[in-house]
Amino acid sequence: MIHTSALRILLLCHSFNSLTQRLYAELRASGHTLSVELDINDRVTEEAVALFQPDIVLAPFLKRRIPASVWQSVTCLVVHPGPPGDQGPSALDWAVLQGESRWGVTVLQANGDFDAGPVWAHASFQTRSAAKGDLYRREVTAAALQAVTDAIQHFAQGHRTAPDAAPTPTPTPTPTPRWQPLMKQEHRYIDWAADDTARVLAKLHCADGQPGVLDALWGQACYLMDAHPASAAVLHEFQERAPGELLAQRDGALLRRTRDGGVWIGQARLLAAPSDAGAGSFKQIAAELFEHEAATLPQRPVPLQRADDEWGELRYTEHGPEGARVGCLSFDFYNGAMSTGRCERLRAAWLAVCQRPTQVLMLMGGAGFFSNGIDLNSIEAAAHHAGDSAADASWRNINAMNDLALAVLQTTDRLTVSVLRGNAGAGGAFLALTADEIWAHDSVVLNPHYKNMGNLYGSEYWTYLLPRRLGVVGAKDLMAQRLPLLARSALAMGLIDHCDVQDRAGLDERCIARALALAGSYNWSERLAAKQAQRAEDEARRPLADHREQELARMHRNFYGFDPSYHVARHHFVHKLPHAWTPRHLAVHR
Repeated sequence: MIHTSALRILLLCHSFNSLTQRLYAELRASGHTLSVELDINDRVTEEAVALFQPDIVLAPFLKRRIPASVWQSVTCLVVHPGPPGDQGPSALDWAVLQGESRWGVTVLQANGDFDAGPVWAHASFQTRSAAKGDLYRREVTAAALQAVTDAIQHFAQGHRTAPDAAPTPTPTPTPTPRWQPLMKQEHRYIDWAADDTARVLAKLHCADGQPGVLDALWGQACYLMDAHPASAAVLHEFQERAPGELLAQRDGALLRRTRDGGVWIGQARLLAAPSDAGAGSFKQIAAELFEHEAATLPQRPVPLQRADDEWGELRYTEHGPEGARVGCLSFDFYNGAMSTGRCERLRAAWLAVCQRPTQVLMLMGGAGFFSNGIDLNSIEAAAHHAGDSAADASWRNINAMNDLALAVLQTTDRLTVSVLRGNAGAGGAFLALTADEIWAHDSVVLNPHYKNMGNLYGSEYWTYLLPRRLGVVGAKDLMAQRLPLLARSALAMGLIDHCDVQDRAGLDERCIARALALAGSYNWSERLAAKQAQRAEDEARRPLADHREQELARMHRNFYGFDPSYHVARHHFVHKLPHAWTPRHLAVHR
């Protein structure tokens, strides 16, 4: 029987995805007791409920129905990515394809009907022209947090006012139910001769991440995703080419003609045969998946400083007057994955912009992710290439990440800032720490640890970067906990320096204004001198090369040693294989 607002909440989810992590961290910060169970089968779910004895089962991301034996015995609240009345398994897909201007998230109580239980809370949002995954990580997650918070408050209030009665759902006018079926490939099919660019983008955007749009490249059936509109400037030389033709490549993406323009396609996944255990059956950088065929296409690189409508993974802008100037280098890599090639290109871009006369240089990451470290999909692909191996690809990738991190650490002639507009994990979180200051939006979730990927030790100079902010004990504790960390919690412990709590819209402008103030501050010279002195002192005490050597010695054992945990975990992650159990650091009830 509950007498306070603190509840025991069991998160039941298909996987511990970005939305689930945000809710987990926010609910823990609010004082609730949390445990997680991955939705493996009904018996495991029943066992988890029996062990944890939750007040609420919260399901933020499921692909199966909650068993009746559970929802009949405990209040089960399901987070549905659609407004009240919307029903069906492809809610957000349909919203993106149909160009809904407003959408929402509903928290409803599980019962025998699909998405039709009593509504406890809901929240709406204005949509953007963006891929499904981008909307999910930003607008859907924010609305889900608001609706879940409201629903849990209603639950707790119901118990306080009537402890012997079940809490009642929030009175909500119930709109006419609208069932939308599972979206199939026939709904996403692109007619390259008939569909205009906007329609092509809508179909690709609604399938982004999973499952992709089934199509073909060079006669090979594959799923396409990660689409960006092409500018008129790049299409000018290809005006006479037919819709559907592949025209050029840039940053690993393929340019494809549409009826009235073109799109860049960044990711592809081969249609695997039923017996195929894996080669090619996972997302890869499109031009790398079709390496030999793409080599016949012309390269169309773009300068770092360019028009806003010209797509490219790297972009650089400058702001402010001479003598108090700010440079912004953004790197928008799909899912924050930093392959060896991407690390090398970003390092070269960093070194190039360091030649510019700026007082502050900002490492901006991408709009959706800052960075998630080494690219596990590209590494997995190497396991299927003759003459290569996943271990060798991992070694190349971690060294490229280290080279990039070192370039930022050795930039001592100006102040540097990392701006986390999106989530950061593993080596990507430590790449952010290479800057003098780290700023993050309040919606950001960090995972500054490596062990969840097969007990990796990690590199990116974390043994230098983390203790200098948290101390030796604090660094050890953070790396051991393996749990998602909210930006405001990171600020409280000293891991980051600023948490922007205003609306996500306008974040870039606010960060630039803050950086301009830093560049023009009266004590800029003193701060720079102090930075240089501290770096020299740290280097004399223990060189960065020593940190790198020690970290890589441990990583070498992860990649080449007798324990295959990393390779097994990476393979399972890349191929999205079903979970066999819930990790014990999440399932505290076990």
